Amino acid sequence: MNLFLAPVVEDGYTTYSITNGGYALSVVLAIAILLLVSYFINKDGQFKISIKQMTVSALCLALAFVLSNIKLFKLPMGGSVTVFSMFFVTFIGYLYGPRVSLSAGFAYGLLQLIVDPYIISVPQLLCDYFLAFTALGISGFFYSKKNGLIIGYIAGILGRFFFSTLSGVIFFADYAPEGMNPLAYSAAYNGSYIAAEGAITIILLAVPAVHDALSRIKREVNEKSLRKQVQLG
Repeated sequence: MNLFLAPVVEDGYTTYSITNGGYALSVVLAIAILLLVSYFINKDGQFKISIKQMTVSALCLALAFVLSNIKLFKLPMGGSVTVFSMFFVTFIGYLYGPRVSLSAGFAYGLLQLIVDPYIISVPQLLCDYFLAFTALGISGFFYSKKNGLIIGYIAGILGRFFFSTLSGVIFFADYAPEGMNPLAYSAAYNGSYIAAEGAITIILLAVPAVHDALSRIKREVNEKSLRKQVQLG
């Protein structure tokens, strides 16, 4: 583990920081997932991730990353209420569907791991960063549904909530107050910041002007793909 993570002891608790080897591994993982997703395509190329999709997704991830550093409040063992950062990850799913959004969620988890890690073990790292943030990509399964923007967002943050709560039950049960069920503690802890940010975001998305503008963006970024599908048909 010392090759990728270095132990740090504070106040009797051991956490881990990322080593140079860990940063190198993160880069390798990011490249590997991109190649994996780009490799499996249909003969007509319908599911290939285009340069345009990669560019738009990168812009959304950049916005999500910047906004994730604008914290309204931060909890001591990880988790914070940010300014719409989760939305821009789920928005990729609304634009392009699950194939792209799950990959983007994985990449976003890598970014969060590199910049603001809270690590007590490798399984906890996998659950809190890779699984929880990749789950935001669940939004992509609703990209063609009516009200898919809001439904996808809710599905994505519920996915993150599930894995974050699971991590709390498995890895942070000792932090629960005496006599309190670890599941209830973990759900309350993680729900406090996810629900707060989710409520603020949903209120904004419910504004007709905002919803119409985001729907217009979806039509514009997919206009070229739609023309190609018509030509193939």
